[in-house]
Amino acid sequence: MKTTIISLDNQKIGEIDLADDVFGLPVRTDILARMVNWQLAKRRSGNHKTKGISDISGTTKKPFAQKGGGRARQGSLRSAQFRGGATIFGPVVRSHAHDLTKKVRKLALKTALSAKVASGKLIILDAAKATSPKTKELAARLSKLGWSSVLVIDGAAVDGNFALASRNIPHVDVLPQEGANVYDILRRDTLVLTTDAVQALEARLK
Repeated sequence: MKTTIISLDNQKIGEIDLADDVFGLPVRTDILARMVNWQLAKRRSGNHKTKGISDISGTTKKPFAQKGGGRARQGSLRSAQFRGGATIFGPVVRSHAHDLTKKVRKLALKTALSAKVASGKLIILDAAKATSPKTKELAARLSKLGWSSVLVIDGAAVDGNFALASRNIPHVDVLPQEGANVYDILRRDTLVLTTDAVQALEARLK
């Protein structure tokens, strides 16, 4: 499909032909949901922990005789029913990550790109470069373009000045093409790809 290439000054530069097998797939919300869940599960720290009975410091002596006292039998003062006692079946340190096949992950990224095309939220930029690392200048240019929530994906490396200038602008993310992922694409309203990013993504996903 043919798409217009623009500059940061909103000038039409030319046209680019996007591959249908990367940017023209049907939108599968089930695939996108699986991928986002996989990404968010992987980044959970999983360091929550409560103390089991073996972790509680205290005596191991039986509190009182099993029979004859008229009270319920007890085996330890570190049991859950006592103040300062253990937690039964509480959370432990673990990984929340689960498996997702490469084929599904690849399809999810292509689906996310296709979803932006289908909604008219994909913009092709000739180059994401700034002459100086001034946030104010870049913020003004993005405001003129109407990009209030945007993810910019560049080629193999991000321009240093552009990265510095965009770093302090709210709801503006900048990534190299190898960092392109479903969660970041979906969490921003507009997706901006440079021509280098398009070539790299097509080579990576075809």
